[in-house]
Amino acid sequence: MKTLKYFFFLVDIGFIIYWGITYFEALPSEYLYSDYKNPMMVDWNWSFFPLDLCISFTGLTSYWQYRKGNKNWKNLALISLILTFTSGLQAIAFWAIRGDFDITWWGMNLFLMIYPLFFIPQFFSPKEATI
Repeated sequence: MKTLKYFFFLVDIGFIIYWGITYFEALPSEYLYSDYKNPMMVDWNWSFFPLDLCISFTGLTSYWQYRKGNKNWKNLALISLILTFTSGLQAIAFWAIRGDFDITWWGMNLFLMIYPLFFIPQFFSPKEATI
């Protein structure tokens, strides 16, 4: 959890901030995804809300469990990492199918896909995972 906690804080708090900004429409639409005013795109974006909150919940709870010395932190951390990968993959697949490339959105979602891949294998190592 030594390194992983920093990623969890970045991603999990980041998702909470993102959804707060989205809910309160705190940014101008030109800083958001393309076709932002299209109701179908808004629905598509909001379809990630439950998944992203599950990511934040499992990631932050796993860190809390780790701090308490509860070995169940590993299960929650692994779930969080898998869900994070899934969230990034779904967004990249959607934008690829649409043929829409925006370096900012692709970069953030590729990050969500790639960073878990460095940690997930450690959960299946015969050595004790310290991540």
